[in-house]
Amino acid sequence: MNALSLLPLFMVGLAGSVHCIGMCGGIVGALSLSGGAPAAPVRPVISIAVARPAPHTNVLRVLAYNGGRIVSYMLAGALAGSLAGAGMLHLASLQVAGYWLANLMLVALGLYLMDAWRGLAHLEAAGNIVWRRVRPLLKPLMPMDTPFKALAVGGLWGWVPCGMVYSALLTAMMQGSALNGAAAMAAFGLGTLPTLLGMGLLGTRLRAQMQRRPVRIASGLLVLSFGLLGLLRAANGVSLGWLDALCVTGHP
Repeated sequence: MNALSLLPLFMVGLAGSVHCIGMCGGIVGALSLSGGAPAAPVRPVISIAVARPAPHTNVLRVLAYNGGRIVSYMLAGALAGSLAGAGMLHLASLQVAGYWLANLMLVALGLYLMDAWRGLAHLEAAGNIVWRRVRPLLKPLMPMDTPFKALAVGGLWGWVPCGMVYSALLTAMMQGSALNGAAAMAAFGLGTLPTLLGMGLLGTRLRAQMQRRPVRIASGLLVLSFGLLGLLRAANGVSLGWLDALCVTGHP
């Protein structure tokens, strides 16, 4: 896996981060306060009237939270990639099926971002089974008044049910090894970083702009195009040259 092959995953994370604003915006915004834990992972809202900390402390906590979140993505990517490395996905039929599924998930994500189809909301709801096990672990970490607590919260929050993360994990699963799977999820996580850093530092001002319909449509179209290009490549069954640089999954 080279840097060029990671670029599309970075772009998917960057474009899809408008969904992160809705999904994680509450907890990221709370990092500028001494907030508490939200009640649910879907569009959490945290509003606590407390004094704001010093700017440098806020920056450290925002960086720590996002660092923990990306590390959790990398761990999940390593676990997913290890499935292929252990031989569980070496059968050609399984590789092809996984390739199609990964790109279909990107198509679904693109439509979801544009509010054209909300099917991924059901998948995220099903993922609440995982979240119910993770959520109690957040209680000892509240309030998030230190970088260490923010790092731990970010590491746990990375396991919140999210259709966008599921799409990236399918891609990581096709990378053939734990190392490549972790690299794939690192690229994806870094793509989400600019928006969530901005959300942590600018709060509701950025959130309002990123949730505007034109922004969601443009981001959805970009993610949708990656999925459609991947499906086109899969349908042809051969390398399509420059499309390889735009395709976010490994060779079927």
